[in-house]
Amino acid sequence: MVKPYFNSENIQLFHDDCLNVLNSLPANSVNMIFADPPYFLSNGGISCRAGKIVSVNKADWDKSQGTEKDFEFTQNWIKACRRVLKDNGTIWISGTMHSIYQVGFALQKHNFKILNEISWFKPNAPPNLTCKYFAHAHETVLWARKHLKIPHQFNYEEMKNWNDKLSPNGKQMRSVWTIPLTPQSEKIHGKHPTQKPIELLKRIISSSTKENAVILDPFNGSGTTGVVASMLNRKYIGIDKEEDFLKLTLKRLNLLNKTNT
Repeated sequence: MVKPYFNSENIQLFHDDCLNVLNSLPANSVNMIFADPPYFLSNGGISCRAGKIVSVNKADWDKSQGTEKDFEFTQNWIKACRRVLKDNGTIWISGTMHSIYQVGFALQKHNFKILNEISWFKPNAPPNLTCKYFAHAHETVLWARKHLKIPHQFNYEEMKNWNDKLSPNGKQMRSVWTIPLTPQSEKIHGKHPTQKPIELLKRIISSSTKENAVILDPFNGSGTTGVVASMLNRKYIGIDKEEDFLKLTLKRLNLLNKTNT
């Protein structure tokens, strides 16, 4: 077992490669996984942020190593995630066109059943500065369960009554979710280049787990999955190779604990 970087009754954080940690965790021990893996976007391009031209480069971990090596990486961590998932467990994986097709194929190769393809629409997405393509205004989140036939957890009534613009209370929630980009109020302790908004993780965790479920994120980042898991009385395991992001996660969790006392 890899020694945790931080360990409490409900939170475990690991400072290591996700494969090392996943392969050391007990099999069939996790109820749900949310993964926000590298999108392989750091290719020297440009984007727009707050009205300014910025580089899309995030770090070496986001650089493509070529299609075959990228797919090998994707298969390896998905296979490792499958081992730790309970038989009725599910996995959510986010991506863009640069990575999501590899993810979908890898899920199918490893016998997951894809349940939904969620389109996360960003109403305040930045414009496309090249004016050669449509502006990229959404990300895709795939939801899949471990087994083809074993039923999964889905809190249908809670999602039916969620206050969503495209799915008013009392109607089935649709697979298009309108959620703005992560607000600055969620970045007061520091920034991560791919930080996800709390609302996105609230929907994901609320829809597919019960209280006290074990949630795992193999690419912890700024810790939004852990923050929301704590909000919703779930247990959390987060893994990241970058110590600074684990420190950021602890800062966010401490703020949450102070708010709840």
